[in-house]
Amino acid sequence: MAQFDALRTGSVSGARAAEIDQGLRAHMNKVYGTMSVGMLITFAAAWAISGLAVSDVATPYQIAADQYLTSFGYALYASPLKWLVMFAPLIFVFGFSAMINRMSAATAQIVFYAFAATMGVSLSSIFLVFTGVSIAQTFLVTAIAFASLSLYGYTTKKDLSAMGTFLIMGVIGLIVAMIVNLFLQSGPLGMAISAIGVLIFAGLTAYDTQKIKTEYVAHAAHGDQEWLGKAAIMGALSLYLDFINMFMFLLQFMGQRE
Repeated sequence: MAQFDALRTGSVSGARAAEIDQGLRAHMNKVYGTMSVGMLITFAAAWAISGLAVSDVATPYQIAADQYLTSFGYALYASPLKWLVMFAPLIFVFGFSAMINRMSAATAQIVFYAFAATMGVSLSSIFLVFTGVSIAQTFLVTAIAFASLSLYGYTTKKDLSAMGTFLIMGVIGLIVAMIVNLFLQSGPLGMAISAIGVLIFAGLTAYDTQKIKTEYVAHAAHGDQEWLGKAAIMGALSLYLDFINMFMFLLQFMGQRE
């Protein structure tokens, strides 16, 4: 934070401050660009998989009037394989975070896109459950909220680092509650989880944005391009997860079911 504070207060020389500021803008553009490509991969994969999973041709697996699961859809959503599909992104992201230091920046970017595709497979069921219009509306609301919160995290002079530990603990509690509710299937608990989830990931969006900024400023002087490249990927991953989770929790409130 020291170099970040110095940059804000103007104690860094004008030329150096301008250089850091220019590098920071390029770094943030890479973060947002990588995140955006990941989002496109996720929703393209989700849409494609949902198309393969559902058919209007009669099969033994009817889910609605004139709507049936294909054999592929049944395996994905109704067989024991559904647990792997559900938890694969969580396993993937923990493994990715643990191994990032052993990867090159180029490899990390490819792995991030592979993770985004895996997330798309996991999220594909939303196209079976919710109407396309409500999914698009929720995505738009999420995008506006995300942009506003990320802009706040980037521009605020308030140090948000103190809220990081609280928010991470909240995420852990949220995951535990969601796993418990998989078995309880409680509607009121599900709505409470969704409401708390929106608040937690709204806070994390601002926090993670400021963290990406301060980490760049702290390391910019070293000129370690490999580290900066991987830092951009990890920053994109953090913001990607914030967006996806905020979207999914908002969808529980705004989504209209088929």
